[in-house]
Amino acid sequence: MTDKNLNRSRRRKNKAAPAPIKPKTRGLAGGYLTILSDADMAAIDAAAKAILWQTGVVGAPHRLAEKACDEGAVLTQDGRLQIPPTLTSKALSAFAKPLTLYGRKAGQELHLGSGQVYTGTGGAAPLVLDEDGSTFREAGISDLFKAARLADALEHIHFFSRPVVARDIETPRDMDIATAFTSLKGTSKHIMTSVSAAEDVAAIADICFTLAGSEEAFREKPFLSLNINHITPPLRLAEEAVEVMAEAIKFGLPVQCNTFGQLGASSPVPLAGSLAQTCAETLAGLVMAWLIDENAKAIFGPRPMVTDLRTGAMSGGSGEQALIMAATAQMANYYQLPNSVIAGATDAKTADAQSGFEKSLNITLAAQAGANLITQACGMHAGLMAAALESYVIDSDMAGAILRSLAPIEVSTDTLMIAAIDETAKGAGHFLGHADTYARMHSDFLYPELACRLPVETWTQAGAEDIHSRARKKVTAILSNPPETHIPKAIETALRQKYALPDLDG
Repeated sequence: MTDKNLNRSRRRKNKAAPAPIKPKTRGLAGGYLTILSDADMAAIDAAAKAILWQTGVVGAPHRLAEKACDEGAVLTQDGRLQIPPTLTSKALSAFAKPLTLYGRKAGQELHLGSGQVYTGTGGAAPLVLDEDGSTFREAGISDLFKAARLADALEHIHFFSRPVVARDIETPRDMDIATAFTSLKGTSKHIMTSVSAAEDVAAIADICFTLAGSEEAFREKPFLSLNINHITPPLRLAEEAVEVMAEAIKFGLPVQCNTFGQLGASSPVPLAGSLAQTCAETLAGLVMAWLIDENAKAIFGPRPMVTDLRTGAMSGGSGEQALIMAATAQMANYYQLPNSVIAGATDAKTADAQSGFEKSLNITLAAQAGANLITQACGMHAGLMAAALESYVIDSDMAGAILRSLAPIEVSTDTLMIAAIDETAKGAGHFLGHADTYARMHSDFLYPELACRLPVETWTQAGAEDIHSRARKKVTAILSNPPETHIPKAIETALRQKYALPDLDG
């Protein structure tokens, strides 16, 4: 071979091969699963509106109650705000349209309101599972940073909702600001967090405006939203949370109107009754958002949670939980509202078989029912009381398989392959060497990153590692790399000085 040909050959070998085309898993549409009939959904809707009109809610801020009364609501002598169906329908019509949440990189958009499904983190766990897999300890701000970095690196975690509470930060204000900052530093994906007091929203908004380059730029493409637990079931508005909502809307932050009722504790045991009450309470949040600003960006977040009546503890991995959350997603799509649900709140304490079957059942049903944002889908254990870093990696693998199951089966001349079947049956007798088999090797299959498909003998010779061991190696590999810079150093320094924020690189 001549020197010229040798150099040409080397260039061909050194040239990076194009990345194989993989099946799409992000933003596929759900809605194939129908737990409720059309008549069922109409009945639940009617019951929810009747609850708001006949029973109403207590605790509405005075100025919002006055505006509601101008729209036909009634404020009773005992302080209940009875909301008429006409006002509820006004709020519904304002928010029943697509809404996009953004990340800080192209391709991280979350398109809500039309059945697209996204999986992400969530929770407010006070504990983390240590590396030994059996010891729980209090969560700190460094754990939040590690979780954000993992979420940033993992393909099937589409957004980062604050999963742990930084117990090493003393005041609620400092914790809220540090949580937002740490999340934004750890990942460029969309952030969801919370704020304890209305007066602290301005600081979160200031950080967002600074990173976006201007207030206008952030308002156009908001990359952080607030979880607002606006109500304490049954039917009692949390006034401070509504004030936080008002401040968030003022600064252009999208708000998630979330309702957590527990069956048998703060809502009825029958799934239909709990669903009706939860829809009523979540719709009340949308009414409050509409009264604050009819152009607010609001998300319907009903979260009816099952209680194990033997102990009084939440049972987030149960079959009943999967059933009611899928029905909740159906109701959100019935209203055509951008929405979020919880699925993945396993009762298992570690990433074991119980964790796998409980999470898979609940997330699959929510996805198939067409929930937009599935929070708590990754990393959580012990009924949302603990997080485990290895579980983010394992659960991302699981979420990929679940999301892949949403893909429609293409039926066409090309995919029916009548001619190829005829040729192969009369010829080679197998499709292993067929050109179409090779061409579709990557485009038609999503291969797991952690789940093992090796033959028994090969797996044994390789050390017989379980999925937890492989996950620990991947966590170490991701976190051992230098953190990607999601906040420019000069901006980070200025923000840290302004808000006395922790040094996450120290």
